[in-house]
Amino acid sequence: MSSTVDADAGGTGIDVTEPAAAEAVDLMEGEQMDVDEAGLRLFVQQGGCAGLSYGMRFEHEPESDDQVYEHHGLRVFIDQSSLNYIEGSVLDFEGGLQGEGFHVRNPNVESECGCGESFRT
Repeated sequence: MSSTVDADAGGTGIDVTEPAAAEAVDLMEGEQMDVDEAGLRLFVQQGGCAGLSYGMRFEHEPESDDQVYEHHGLRVFIDQSSLNYIEGSVLDFEGGLQGEGFHVRNPNVESECGCGESFRT
């Protein structure tokens, strides 16, 4: 059974900035998703020149073993295996001509590849 942490009330796990939450919620609403149930899945996968990389996708509901975090109206789904790598991270969104998109600031990273797309803990 998934468990929910109201991270806006000082929970642990991950944090999401207001700009990142607003952008994700806008995108989900554009996909006609129910933002009260749906959320952003943040995960870690094998890949990239440093060994691990982040992945994100929208899902209609969490898996039974997910940890669910709620930040600024956005639900974030994280499986336990990924949480081991990204606990304490901050998901942010940056606009602009260069580097636009979602970015994970992860305090557990020991090294990153030159392009910043993969990491090692």
